[in-house]
Amino acid sequence: MEMLSGGDMLIRSLQEEGVDLIFGYPGGAALHIYDAIFKQDKVKHILVRHEQSATHAADGYTRATGRVGTVLVTSGPGATNAITGIATAYMDSIPMVVISGQVATDKIGEDAFQETDMVGVSRPIVKHSFMVKHASEIPEIIKKAYHIASTGRPGPVVVDVPKNTVDPMETFPFEYPKKLKMRSYTPAAKGHSGQIKKAVSMLLKAKRPIIYSGGGVVQGEASKLLTELAQKLGYPVTNTLMGLGAYPGNDKQFVGMLGMHGTFEANTAMHHCDLILAVGARFDDRVTNTTSKFCPNAKIIHIDIDPASISKTITADVPIVGSVDSVLTEMLDLLKESKEKPDEAALSDWWEQINEWRERHGIYTQPRYNTSGDMIMPQDVIKTLYEVTNGDAIVASDVGQHQMFAAQYYPFKSPRQWINSGGLGTMGFGLPAAMGAAFAFRDKDIVCVTGEGSIQMCIQELSTLTQYGLPVKIICLNNQALGMVKQWQDMVYDSRYSEIHYEDSLPDFVKLMEAYGHVGIRVNKKEELREKMEECFALKDRVVFMDIYVDPSEHVYPMLVAPGGSMRDMWLSKTERT
Repeated sequence: MEMLSGGDMLIRSLQEEGVDLIFGYPGGAALHIYDAIFKQDKVKHILVRHEQSATHAADGYTRATGRVGTVLVTSGPGATNAITGIATAYMDSIPMVVISGQVATDKIGEDAFQETDMVGVSRPIVKHSFMVKHASEIPEIIKKAYHIASTGRPGPVVVDVPKNTVDPMETFPFEYPKKLKMRSYTPAAKGHSGQIKKAVSMLLKAKRPIIYSGGGVVQGEASKLLTELAQKLGYPVTNTLMGLGAYPGNDKQFVGMLGMHGTFEANTAMHHCDLILAVGARFDDRVTNTTSKFCPNAKIIHIDIDPASISKTITADVPIVGSVDSVLTEMLDLLKESKEKPDEAALSDWWEQINEWRERHGIYTQPRYNTSGDMIMPQDVIKTLYEVTNGDAIVASDVGQHQMFAAQYYPFKSPRQWINSGGLGTMGFGLPAAMGAAFAFRDKDIVCVTGEGSIQMCIQELSTLTQYGLPVKIICLNNQALGMVKQWQDMVYDSRYSEIHYEDSLPDFVKLMEAYGHVGIRVNKKEELREKMEECFALKDRVVFMDIYVDPSEHVYPMLVAPGGSMRDMWLSKTERT
């Protein structure tokens, strides 16, 4: 049997798992592991400039590919710097394995140099965590970590590795387990057949149905099944922010995103429907608004891999615990066998009503913003981006108004095109997430949509883009303020602008890009927007930063009225509400 050190075991175990990239940053407690990385060439390490970026890059890589992202950090500040990215992945159910170096086992609890209880600190924001106690445990722990991260409801797993357990001077027999037995971890796979039959019967009897799909459809690789089901039934489909691309955004049955900044037709259709098929969505507060007023006349079928998510905030009439792909497959089989068909007359009336809502207040039937002024409108930036990239780009976003404009005006045709922090809402996520996607897809347009506030939170990764030659395109909607905070202060606080302006402290982004070896393009004239955007994407092998000055007074609409409102209670403009 092969004899390996703990460090070599760790890297060999990653090879056995098919890991090709690790995003990380070295430090004392992790140096034995880094030495093991040096001695092989199958697992490539990506040197980021901050540990938070390592987690966001691994996250972006995972969202773009469906493969588990891997992070390696050292103990103490290295580990704690990764916490925000771990929480981001946890809130959005993104599988990730974070390997953190730790002080030697005999130093734990002594407040040793760069000691932090990583298992304790991360406990509320991980799916599971391990601490290695002996080198011989490493292969099985790594196998378990990737299995737990990627099965059931996915999520991040932390593996804390004390330095003495990876000592290169001590070797032990290495054998990577082919199978796992975990009695305490048995996630559901197939849904209950009786519940699925009941759900199909309800679907066929509905008069005003809607299909509400979330990030679970993307993570569960069930987008084709969802699309087939929806098109077989002819029912309207709405996606959550996390589910965009799960159903083609340019299809006639898609009524747009729902929720806080969802379309008028999606939110109103949800409110007035009589049946909701919820697939891989969790009825979070950004969708439901006031739960007591949520969809008062609707029966709810809820499909989710996580039993804890079902009836957590909104009671399901037909709960189905199982993987979305297996449940949708069984539903499709039943529909194909069924002699019963949807009520065509009722469905026709329902679509007529939805289309009337679309015409009345929909953001796609005509511009619902000022198109006659001299200033560049943020909506037009995203529309131009969509046209120049033919709707095929992988788009990562930061968090704020620019995120919502991108979600509204870039109709995502495919799953894994849209990469954003939904649950935690992490500013700084966009650039490193785009970087992670770019490592996986060097032949595609990779875009980071950001604002002048968000981009400065992880801007140091411009250096990483230089080192690895990743031609990410950065589209900055520069409104010279923290735009979403400003919008709330306009609407709720009588325009009392508290700490949202940078005064004259913003950098010259064009010169900053040039300092990193990239291309900067400033756009402040409406008539230059398309030409400059085309110039940006013509530079295929360069990082390009477009600093686009947009109307600083523009708000994102529609917007749910909060607090106390239902899904049909929306602001449609600064002066108009439903």
